[in-house]
Amino acid sequence: MISSILEKGNSLDELVVIEIFGEEYRFRPDSQVENPEQVVQHLIKYIKESEALFQNRPSDKNKIIILLLSAMNLSRDFHELKVKYSELEKETEKRVSSILEKIDQEFEKNTNFKLL
Repeated sequence: MISSILEKGNSLDELVVIEIFGEEYRFRPDSQVENPEQVVQHLIKYIKESEALFQNRPSDKNKIIILLLSAMNLSRDFHELKVKYSELEKETEKRVSSILEKIDQEFEKNTNFKLL
């Protein structure tokens, strides 16, 4: 069984509890994580997808394989997002440069001055 709960106290006492294959793990979220429960649910989704590949109850060996497969899938998706983000950044920079160039050209036409 894979599940999670968020134990709330004050911000210093907040714990994320995740149960994976009958073992309970407790984590104190990083202060920069806005929604730790959502992060845990995302991880659980990957584990369940990997676990579905093993139709019978997972053996101890399969548990490690399931977790490794989950980590690899997360890593693959993270890498794809990084590539897409980089491409978006480049495209945005290109568009902004083009717009600034057009503004500069119009400004020069209308004022006989050149912007630096």
